[in-house]
Amino acid sequence: MNGYLIPANAKKGTLIFNVFRPFDLYLFGGGIALSFFLLVILENSSVLLTTLALLPVAITGLLVFPFPNYHNVLCVIISIYKYYTGRRKYVWKGWCYNERFEDKKSNK
Repeated sequence: MNGYLIPANAKKGTLIFNVFRPFDLYLFGGGIALSFFLLVILENSSVLLTTLALLPVAITGLLVFPFPNYHNVLCVIISIYKYYTGRRKYVWKGWCYNERFEDKKSNK
């Protein structure tokens, strides 16, 4: 038997800190940079302005937060979007379908 047994967590070895993809860190870093820029620009005289300035880091932090049975919340949102907007076409070809048999039937 020449098969290989791949453990269920083999994908985690390719991730940064076993949790994040590079895109996740770029997204979160962009949220941190934008929040820092807004905190510097806006006058911190009110709680409302400070809260608005911290929204980008809070939103991106929630998007990259790990989610059970998915990679993170962003992957869940993308999966839901693809499920409801993508065309779903399920073609049943049977258990032992072989395409070359179909070609022979169509040539006759």
